[in-house]
Amino acid sequence: MATETYRDAWGIPHLRASGVRELAHVQGRVTAHDRAWQLEVERHRAQGTSAAFLGAPSVSWDVLARRARLDDTARRCFAALERRDPETADWVRAYVDGVNAGLPAGARRAPEFTRTGLAPGRWQPWTPLGVWLATHLLFAGFPAKLWREHAIRHLGPDAVRLFATDGPGTAGSNGWLLTGERTATGHALIAGDPHRFIEDPGVYQQIRLSCPEFDVIGLAVPGVPGIAHFGHTGTVAWAITNAMADYQDLYRERLRRTGTGGVEALSPDGAWHRAARHTETVEIAGGPPLVLEIVETARGPVIVGGPDGPDGTPDGAHRPETADGGAVPPGPLTPADESGTAGPESRTATSERRTAGPGGSVRPAEGVAEALALRCPPRVTEDLGFGALLPLLRSRTVSDVDRALDAWAEPVNVVHAADTEGGTLHRVAGRVPLRAEANSVRPVPAWRPGHAWRGTHETPYAAPDDGIAVMANERGLAAPLGVEFAPPHRAARIRALLEARRTWTADDMAAIHTDTHLASAGPLLDHVAALTGLTPAAAGLRDRLLAWDRRMEAYSTDAALYAAVRGAVVRHLAAHPVLAPLAEPPACPDVLLPWLAPVPRVGYALEHLLRAGSLYGIDRAATVRAALEEIAAAPPTGPWSATHLLAPWRALPAEPPSGPDTPGPGLAGDHDCVLCTSSVPGLTDRCARGPAARYVWDLADRDNSRWVVPFGADGVPGTAHHHDQLSLWLGGDLAPVVTDWTLLTPEETDD
Repeated sequence: MATETYRDAWGIPHLRASGVRELAHVQGRVTAHDRAWQLEVERHRAQGTSAAFLGAPSVSWDVLARRARLDDTARRCFAALERRDPETADWVRAYVDGVNAGLPAGARRAPEFTRTGLAPGRWQPWTPLGVWLATHLLFAGFPAKLWREHAIRHLGPDAVRLFATDGPGTAGSNGWLLTGERTATGHALIAGDPHRFIEDPGVYQQIRLSCPEFDVIGLAVPGVPGIAHFGHTGTVAWAITNAMADYQDLYRERLRRTGTGGVEALSPDGAWHRAARHTETVEIAGGPPLVLEIVETARGPVIVGGPDGPDGTPDGAHRPETADGGAVPPGPLTPADESGTAGPESRTATSERRTAGPGGSVRPAEGVAEALALRCPPRVTEDLGFGALLPLLRSRTVSDVDRALDAWAEPVNVVHAADTEGGTLHRVAGRVPLRAEANSVRPVPAWRPGHAWRGTHETPYAAPDDGIAVMANERGLAAPLGVEFAPPHRAARIRALLEARRTWTADDMAAIHTDTHLASAGPLLDHVAALTGLTPAAAGLRDRLLAWDRRMEAYSTDAALYAAVRGAVVRHLAAHPVLAPLAEPPACPDVLLPWLAPVPRVGYALEHLLRAGSLYGIDRAATVRAALEEIAAAPPTGPWSATHLLAPWRALPAEPPSGPDTPGPGLAGDHDCVLCTSSVPGLTDRCARGPAARYVWDLADRDNSRWVVPFGADGVPGTAHHHDQLSLWLGGDLAPVVTDWTLLTPEETDD
């Protein structure tokens, strides 16, 4: 097998092979060398087997992965790929063969295997598809439907609008395209930064893939062949942000046991139909195993609840005391009416013999339990969109990228692309089902007609406006496809910065990546400005905040004061008797509870809550006054970076002296800045989400492109390239892209 591996000064792999299949093999092998621990964690998470070596904290995820049928869906999608696109299926197999070839040596480099006692396993041909599914399962935000149901139950339908994430959102990605008429070279620039949970090792892998058919640099997802999201072929480049589309549904299922131990689900035709069922065992390091009953109806796999008992497991199941495994207490999961749209006051008895439960809720008939089933496009279509990956690598023009993305499935993205011939592309890629509006808002009753899927939405396109196209998860191009979007602040700020001058260069892009202006501070500062009769300390704090430049700079003590007041306002609002009942979450797996916590929801929606004409009778002026007086009495003494610390996720916490409680470096930015470093107002200033990479793709000269990731190319702690890009990332700097083979260092391999 003719392959060559080179490294640049940052340890980034540049791979060259005699053919496409050989290149996929070496990509898998090199990834296993650099990221063996990360790959094996992702494989086990896709299979729902991570608790076997990570212990009880991983049980809830494993239960969700098993119940959602991630591994089985990956198998089905790969089998369908073999039928529909055998070349791509063989390419994926070659990548997997490379991973399996590289894992033993890669595992010997990674100390986590010794710490956990984990032995490297064997990847199957469908494992990359499972990794993709597990990575993106929560991207479409189906847990938000549980939150909306919970909020509507306590507050009524207006809560959907008041707590929308576009006022403001939790985090988001930025991307912008400048056509040649707006650049110094006359060729397009594409730049941006995907914002995700910051993980160590990182979720993106800088890599170059070269063979006679193509030569592509970009950001790969470890465990998945090719370069899906961000790439530059030399003649065309592309990049994405999350479209915030809604393409997953939750169905309220009515389940019952049959005399033979089977399970039936009530369907829209009024009849009971047999559901698929079997049992699986989740092994747990340090604890007894958990036996799960897996149920799947015609709508999809049941992820919450079951046919008999609180968590849908058979009698005699062994459950660890330290994790509930997604247990659901007795009683109805959702108190909505039959239509899925009205409040509890409209419920009436139906022919299905329901009885009233506590608080007026309506229970199913005796012997019938309610549960929630998840419906996802790949489970329905047996297509995960992997047919787009090879055509993307082979693209030469935006037309090629456009055709390739017609095969894209999920996650649903907004795409920018440009080529050296002056072509540009701004479109949505992915499949969003057509169905009733109620499906997009909250769980809907599976036994009622009107909630079935009926085709897919058409693909939205747009053209650059005056040479500029911006994407930042805002309501815009993808508006027909979703319910909640990121606030408009980042997109508006990027466009304003780009419009401030006519001509731009690749060197100029870093200043946009790192902009810290916080437009969403306005509503809170308006309330602060209206306050009178304050104590001297609070009046001084008010005046200081009103004079603040609204930039969340790392060194700014005023930014720290604003964040402290904001956090206090959030806590006071969340504790108000009107909103306090939201603190009691509905029954759901632990892994979904972050979507149901009221303090983050109040924090992310603060802009809407403060601007609304009324807020359930809450005296917001008094709330802001109390928060201002509280912080004035004990103000923070340091700058914003003293508390706004990087807190990356690690599957296995680092050992001392760099343990889990060791603070990370201080950061600038905030969740509504272009520099979107997201904390949870009212709960913590620590940042778990932010730029998982930054890139600038130059269509005039690919070697004038640049990129950076938060840590480094090597996933092994203590190695030279484990964290060598961190200082660049913190400072807003970018590493150069090098494509001249003579400037790279060859690496000896076993091939």
